[in-house]
Amino acid sequence: MRETPRPQGTAGDTGPGPRRIRPGCACAHPAGASGSGTPHRSDGRPPHTPRGARRTDPAGHPGTTPPVPGWPASLVPGFFAVLAALFGLITWQVVAGGPLLRADVRVGERLFGRGPAALTQVLSDLGGVPVALPVLACAIAYALWRGARRLPVYAALAMAAVPALVIPLKIATARQGPLTEAVGYYPSGHTATAAVAYGASALLLLALPRPSRPRGARWLRAWMMPAAAILLTAATGVGLVLHGYHWPLDVVAGWCLGPLVLGPLWWAGRRNGRRDL
Repeated sequence: MRETPRPQGTAGDTGPGPRRIRPGCACAHPAGASGSGTPHRSDGRPPHTPRGARRTDPAGHPGTTPPVPGWPASLVPGFFAVLAALFGLITWQVVAGGPLLRADVRVGERLFGRGPAALTQVLSDLGGVPVALPVLACAIAYALWRGARRLPVYAALAMAAVPALVIPLKIATARQGPLTEAVGYYPSGHTATAAVAYGASALLLLALPRPSRPRGARWLRAWMMPAAAILLTAATGVGLVLHGYHWPLDVVAGWCLGPLVLGPLWWAGRRNGRRDL
C-alpha cells in the first residue's frame, strides 16, 4: 500500500532535510536591494552603525574633523571679563596715580636698558604698522582667495578699532613716557597692534577648511598658529619695555586690550559655518 509522501518544508515540519527559505523572508533581500534607500538596510530605515552616520570633512573625505583645541566656550566670557576688569584697574591706577603706578615706575626703571639694544629694537618693531599690518593683510588676502567673505571684514574692523580706542585713551591719560618728557604713552599702541594683527591672522587661518590630514597634524596646526601669535605679541611687549619705549603697565594694558578687540572675530569664527565665512 503506497503512502502519499508529505510535502517538505511545511510550518510544522521538524524532520531532517534542507530548510527552504520562503520568498517573503527579510533575509532573502540582498544588501542594497532596490528601493531600500541605503546599501545596508532593506526596510528603508537608516543604518544604526557609526559607519552609516559618518559625515565627510570639508574636502569630501570620510570621517569628521575633530574640534579645534582650545578653551570651552563657556569659559571665554569669564576670560574676557577678567581682561576687562584688569584693564579698568590699570587705567584707574594710571589716572589716579595709585600704588600700582608707583610700583610700575620702580619695576620699569630696573628693566630699562637690559638686553642687547639691537635685539630689543627688533622685538619692538614687531608691533609697528610696517611689520604687523602687512602680516594681517596677507592673511586677509589669503582668506578672500579661499572664498571667505565675512571673517576678513571682521578682521579688518578689529584692526581699525585699535587706533580708534588707543588714541583717545592716550589723550585722556596723558601718561609721560619712561625716557622722555612727552606724554601719551598709555596704553601701548604697538602692543595692541601686535596682539590684534597676529591674533586676527591666526583666527582667520584657523577658520579656513583644510584637506584631510592625520589627527596629529591637525592638532599641531591648531596649536601652532595661536602659539605663534601669542609669542610675537609677548616679544613685542618685552622689547618695548627693555628698550625703554614703554612702562610695563602700558604693555600689560595693550595685552588686555588686544583680546578684547578680537572677541567679535573669535565669536564669528566659532559661530559661523563654512558657507558663512
